[in-house]
Amino acid sequence: MTEAIEVTTFKLRGQSCAQFVAANADIDAWLLRQPGFLSRRIAERDDGTIVGVLLWASAEAGRKAAAGIMTEMGHSPVHAMIDQHTVDWTVAPVRHRIE
Repeated sequence: MTEAIEVTTFKLRGQSCAQFVAANADIDAWLLRQPGFLSRRIAERDDGTIVGVLLWASAEAGRKAAAGIMTEMGHSPVHAMIDQHTVDWTVAPVRHRIE
């Protein structure tokens, strides 16, 4: 299997990035239990766009987790913080890696 990168970008609905990160404690714990999860980073662009980057053991693992996050974690406060109209999400297999 090839590793995959999940990239999600979106705007927040009036909260700061620090507030969003703090609200992600339950999501972080959930991600750590997901098969194939390797790592997560949350960044903020100068224009306030939030960038989430997750590394998965495979694209399939990333897609399965993405499908489950809205159902299994639908109660998480993070969902209400996100302007859903601005969400852009993709999972792509890694084609090159250097460390």
